[in-house]
Amino acid sequence: MTSPDEFEPDLRNSLEAILLVADEPVPVVMLAQVLERPRDEIAAALKELAVFYDERQRGFDLREIAGGWRFYTREEYAPLVERFVRDGQEVRLTQAALETLAVVAYRQPVSRARVSAVRGVNCDGVMRTLTLRGLVEEAGTDHETGAILYRTTGYFLERLGLASLDELPDLAPFLPDNIEDIDDEQR
Repeated sequence: MTSPDEFEPDLRNSLEAILLVADEPVPVVMLAQVLERPRDEIAAALKELAVFYDERQRGFDLREIAGGWRFYTREEYAPLVERFVRDGQEVRLTQAALETLAVVAYRQPVSRARVSAVRGVNCDGVMRTLTLRGLVEEAGTDHETGAILYRTTGYFLERLGLASLDELPDLAPFLPDNIEDIDDEQR
């Protein structure tokens, strides 16, 4: 059997790079199109990689499932990964995450673009983090722009000890006197 080191390293590395970021199984045909290689070559390389990882008992394996290929955590490491993910939920939020969460809480439902405009910086990564942590969720789409809208979740209220959004503190005392003018300029 050919080891993955014996077939073209660029192909192996390319497959690994793509599969590392995939959040769902990637079909062979899609990998073949992206890498501009024959499907048979991609399928053989994927099978070789799967055997390679399995023989070395890596912390992950490469599986063909649901019509595609994807990396998965090995079963014996699932409890460790679960603990890591669960403990990661308890990590304090960064300043950027707190600011983004405040914008969503006070302006919901709101699009990522609107949150970015209010904060003055791109908030895509922070929004993904807040969504993964269960603090914000999708709330439909804007009928004019088609942008996804976000709102806070019940978990957000629970973590802040609030019964409803009505209990959020009033921001008026903290805003500049000319906030209407500033808000109109941003639109």
